Amino acid sequence: MTGWIHGLGGFLWRSAETTGYGLVLLARTISQLPHLMTRRRLRDSLDLCYIYCTGSFTVTAVVALFTGMILALNGGLSLQELGQESLIGRIVAVSLIREMGPFMTALILTASIGSGIAAELGTMKISEEIDALRIMSISPVRFLILPRLVALTLVTPVLTIFAGLIGIIGGIFVAHFQLGVGWMAFRNDALEALTLEDIQTGLFKSVVFGVTIATVGCTQGLLTRGGATGVGQAARRAVVVSFLLIIIMGYYISWSFLT
Repeated sequence: MTGWIHGLGGFLWRSAETTGYGLVLLARTISQLPHLMTRRRLRDSLDLCYIYCTGSFTVTAVVALFTGMILALNGGLSLQELGQESLIGRIVAVSLIREMGPFMTALILTASIGSGIAAELGTMKISEEIDALRIMSISPVRFLILPRLVALTLVTPVLTIFAGLIGIIGGIFVAHFQLGVGWMAFRNDALEALTLEDIQTGLFKSVVFGVTIATVGCTQGLLTRGGATGVGQAARRAVVVSFLLIIIMGYYISWSFLT
């Protein structure tokens, strides 16, 4: 019994310590934003934006397309029993723009980019490259963390918008060819249901998710210990922690906008 309590206490202590480290790292990175206007930092951030977009766009597009098709099929069949299949446009559009678009984009970026950031920085930490930067009076936060945080914060809303649009296109195809709902009827219903608040909620979520994924990935990377095994553990923890935070924060952001 005592061992179990000690284990739980140790877990909570490590979690609190890591959370504090991550929040301090985020604050320090934000304080370095004025240095983003230098040619080197701006170029690094734009290069990472391109890498992150091209590396995740195909997967995001495929997932978004079939998510829209699944939403249209399941929702349409249920509405068809009530004779209201013409309302499928609003279900697909609002769900994708407000909830599913930011959520699935964030999960994809967590698995593809967040874990990569953790592994990359973790490898640099194990090989003492970060310590070498400090010896040369180069700020690791400014040189490594800032470009990654800015790039992922910019890329996530962009991919979220594309995911929403591609998902709606998938929903249109299913609604038209399998449910008999016309293109114009789907479009008109979607535009009638969508509000500016829905778009703002989706974009706000995507920005928060982007900051979260980058912060968690950088935190786990900088805290890496134990050689190659530690790098793998850091990448795995980055994915798990990011998933949990995305789900929890997604709920509270939705709740705050709806109340």
